Order: sequence, then C-alpha cells, then structure tokens
Amino acid sequence: MSGPGRPAGVDALHGEYVGLGPLDEFPIHQLPRPVAWAGSSDRNFYDRCYLNAHDRTGDLFLITGLGFYPNLGTKDAFVLLSRDVEGRREQTALHLGDAADPRGADRMAQQVGAYRIEVVEPLRTLRLVLEETEGIALDLTWRGSFDVVQELPHVMRQGANTILDAQRFAQVGTWEGTISVDGTDRAVTPDTWVGTRDRSWGIRPVGETVAPGKPADPVFEGMWWLYVPMRFEDFCVVLIIQETPDGYRTLNDCTRTFADGRVEQLGWPRVRIRYAPGTRVPTGATIVCTTPAGEELVLEVTSKRAVPIHVGGGYGGDPDWTHGVWRGAGFVERRTYDLAEPAVAGRIPFGVIDHVGHAVAHGPGADGVGDVEGWGLFEHGALGRHDPSGFADWFDTAP
Repeated sequence: MSGPGRPAGVDALHGEYVGLGPLDEFPIHQLPRPVAWAGSSDRNFYDRCYLNAHDRTGDLFLITGLGFYPNLGTKDAFVLLSRDVEGRREQTALHLGDAADPRGADRMAQQVGAYRIEVVEPLRTLRLVLEETEGIALDLTWRGSFDVVQELPHVMRQGANTILDAQRFAQVGTWEGTISVDGTDRAVTPDTWVGTRDRSWGIRPVGETVAPGKPADPVFEGMWWLYVPMRFEDFCVVLIIQETPDGYRTLNDCTRTFADGRVEQLGWPRVRIRYAPGTRVPTGATIVCTTPAGEELVLEVTSKRAVPIHVGGGYGGDPDWTHGVWRGAGFVERRTYDLAEPAVAGRIPFGVIDHVGHAVAHGPGADGVGDVEGWGLFEHGALGRHDPSGFADWFDTAP
C-alpha cells in the first residue's frame, strides 16, 4: 500500500516504479493509468500475434507466435513446424518462455529469448528472427499484400461468465528469407511463399488452470469454428464463423479487400465442409458468399497439409504447452510429435486444425467474372455436438 512519500505504483520492496515505462512517453493512453497496466484486472488478459508461412505444395507448414500476459507476469513464443520425415507426418515444436517486464519496456521490442519480432513498417512489414535454438533458426521478412482487416469483436460467454472478449486484425502476405532445421537451410522466396497473420488482444483462457467455481450451466457441448483468410492476386477474402451446437451463428464476418483499398462485405456465407471418412479432419470446403450486388462468390477450398495446433502449438487444451504458463526464466524446450502415434492421434479430434489451403474462386472478381486461384489458411474445428454437421456428440465422426 502507499505510505507517506510513496506514490501509488511504487514497489514497496524495492522502492522502484513498476508501472511507468517507455511507452508512456507516447500519446497512446486509453485509460488513466500506465500503459503497462492492462485495462482489465482479469488474469486472462492477453496480447498475442499468430503467423504462418508455407509454399504452394504443403511440403512444410510453419506456424508461430508470441504473446504477452501482463496480469500473469509472463511472455512466451512458439514455433511449430509440420513436415514429412522418413515417411512420417511430424510436428516439431519449439517453446520459449520468460518473465514480462512489469513496466512494459519489452512491448516495443517483442522478444522472448532468442525469438523476436521486429516491426519494420506497422501494419505492413515485419521481420521474424529466431537465433539458432535447439537446431531451429529463422530469419523471415513478412510483407502484407493488402491492408489489414479489422475483424468484428469476438465474445464468448458460459452462463454469466465471459470466456473470451477479444479484438483482432488479420492480413495475408508473402515471406522472404531462410528457415533452418537441424543444419538444413530452406530458401523462402516471395514468388511462392505466402501466409497469413493475425494479432488479437483482450480476454481468453491463458495460464495455469484455476478452480472454476460452480459447474457450468448449461454444460459446454462444443463449438463449430471456421477461419479462412485467403490471398488471391487482386484481392483477399477473410472469413470467420463460429456456431453453437445447434448451428446458431454467434460470429459471422466475411469481407473482401481489393488492392486499391476497397472493402466489401460478403454477407452470410453458406458452408459445406468435406471430412475424411471416419474422422473430423476436413479435406476441403465449399463456401458460398454473396457480394453487395447479390452475386455469388464461391470458394472451393482444399487442404494441402493439416496441422492440429493443439499438438505442440499451445491452443485448445494442449497438455504439453499452454500460453501464459510460468515455466521459469529463460525456458526453452523442443518436442517432436509423430501424428500417427496412437496417443497423439487420439488428441486430434478435440481441437482446431490449421491447413495449408488452396482455393479457387468462382464468380465476380477484381476485373470482372472469372475463376481465380488463391492460397492461405483453412482453419476448422468441429468440437463436440454440431447438429448441422450431423455430429451428435464429442466422439461422432463423418461417415
């Protein structure tokens, strides 16, 4: 507590300011408090970025990200590489964790150990660097192909409890640089290497599990999720949909952004997911969007490589790596997963899967009517019951 001569915000043990930091020199405040202090006292407050990179074969899929969790005092980063090794479908995960600066001094220099993200030009160009760590190194430059897309706010509640309350922006673009794994370098060139990224902040479950209090009422029966940011030559489409088990759509956001900056809404997309028989792993989807003129824009999407991001990526109840968990200063570990191994394969139906996505768009394009080819992220999860898909419970699968 504050005493005579001790302003609020002074660390009583060390007599140092723990609130004010370098960011407070800039006119960016939204609340009457230092920028380092989150606007919410909710322990689940977070600020995180996600990025992926792939060529157009699906031979290798890189997924990575970095997050700050100011109310938990932590920050972390991860790298997830999916590739075939000696006939096996493997996911290699690199996890890094550390303490976050309580004054927010590390927000301008986003770094966790040997991993860092440099903002070269805000909302357009980034540099992603991982100095060699456990046999993995990255030096990649991202260039956004179109303006970022501000998505609709994303809110989820369980009874009166807010599970998720977040704002995001997304972007499609190209990559250039080098990916190194165990001494082998792979050149990344912007003529073939593309990807998507998003940044989100707000409240979502992070850190160590805490006692939930009264059991949820009603019981959580699952959710259906589809996220498709897709890059075409003259435009990009960013689609995000979430539904409850009975098919009620709680989030519907689909826009098309053109190279000249024009943005159009694409209505209420109609979606048909195609699953591999006996699984919930999609092989593709048909997405029918509607332009403001009432014309149909149809996206035929196929999967080139599937990556369950709850296996080493830290999402959706990953038992090995949860974002925001304190694992000690300078934490580093590398893990490898064989997706055919029964204990790993058994986890796949219970989380979201990211795919290298290939799309063909039929209908009105940037220069008239025609078919155009695109690449990007095809992210889907059908968790638990979903009546429109015919999934009766958590264990039901496609015929």
